[in-house]
Amino acid sequence: MTTYAVGDLQGCLEPLKTLLERVDFNPSRDTLWSVGDLVNRGPDSLGTLRFLDGLGGSCVAVLGNHDLHLLAAAQDATRLRKSDTLLSILKADDRALLLDSLRQRPLAHFDATRGIFMSHAGIPPVWTVAQALVHAAEVESVLRSDQAKDFLAQMYGNQPSRWSDSLKGIERLRSITNYLTRMRFCKADGTLDMKSKDGQGTAPAGFAPWFTYPRKEPDIQVVFGHWAALEGKSDTAGVHALDSGCVWGNHMTLMNLDSGERHQCECGD
Repeated sequence: MTTYAVGDLQGCLEPLKTLLERVDFNPSRDTLWSVGDLVNRGPDSLGTLRFLDGLGGSCVAVLGNHDLHLLAAAQDATRLRKSDTLLSILKADDRALLLDSLRQRPLAHFDATRGIFMSHAGIPPVWTVAQALVHAAEVESVLRSDQAKDFLAQMYGNQPSRWSDSLKGIERLRSITNYLTRMRFCKADGTLDMKSKDGQGTAPAGFAPWFTYPRKEPDIQVVFGHWAALEGKSDTAGVHALDSGCVWGNHMTLMNLDSGERHQCECGD
């Protein structure tokens, strides 16, 4: 039995299938972790959701910002952007099943046996893994409730930029969501910069990549995606960046979590 983790899919189903075939992935014995952003901008978001759902319990996928955007657009079509490639899902006969399945997926996952934490954007330096899981569960509970529509309508925004245990309501939920699905640069106190998207050497004054700060639990490894400009490299021990820009024509990365071996395939036209 082998567990693999794959970078952002964003509807790029064929490269995923290529990589899984290359490692002889078998869902009856192996497990696939996905770092989120399952859909959007790529050519086959609908097929990607159907494929991952078909893996059943052999797939552990966390939600990324594009996945949450899909859920929001399903509630309010005016949220759709010109660059989105989500209409195939929204018009599908099995739309309701796919969206409900997506809402059941977590924002964070932790394998205590391996000592590996996964979320789409990583873990802020001000949280322990236990705190991250508790906070993720707050958002997950809302997404699976009749409060989901209100949350998704108010989810967008960059404030508050810094975590506080005293946050309540939508500000608390938005802050948790931003840390787990949109974070790149921050300050040591957790203050987020939500505008910069380039490589780690381009941090705004006073900010740095989240993974360059001392982590609360340095022995726990972190698997994340979201940051294509890193090209799958964090240069930090125990922090595994897996978004290598497949949807932008670069590569998709699949990592064997047991051996650390990485497999890549090109995603160009």
